[in-house]
Amino acid sequence: MTLASNPTVFEMDLGPLNPVWAELILGLVLFALTFLILAKGILPKIRRTLDEREDAIDGGTGRADDLRSEATQIREQYEAELAEARHEAARIRSAAIEEGSAAIAAARAEGSAERDAIIAAGTQKIATERAAAERELNADVDAWAHALAARIVGEPVGADRS
Repeated sequence: MTLASNPTVFEMDLGPLNPVWAELILGLVLFALTFLILAKGILPKIRRTLDEREDAIDGGTGRADDLRSEATQIREQYEAELAEARHEAARIRSAAIEEGSAAIAAARAEGSAERDAIIAAGTQKIATERAAAERELNADVDAWAHALAARIVGEPVGADRS
């Protein structure tokens, strides 16, 4: 058996496992053609699509991390401004309380001074009126006392005697 007359590859008889040269060459050519089409045409497109997806996912994750860090920074800034505003409000409230206390103290002092002035003026007026009333009454009391005593006794008493 020669190779030209026998279309099988191996000299021994393998039965259905013994490949035929024509089928083997055709299979290798089709495999190479399929491999080239896949390697040069389809696989680069698949690889590019996968790389784009991976980049989009990584980029999206990176952007999300950037946004998260920016949001954290903005929140910290907001909390700092809020704490500062609370501190300022407490300071203003404290100043207002101090001003209110000072105003109340000033009003009390002014009220006390006015009260003392009114009391002093009233006391002086009462003293003046009392002294005037005493002078009037002393002058009249002597005359009334003598007149009353004269009526009771029936004759002139004291200064009215002549």
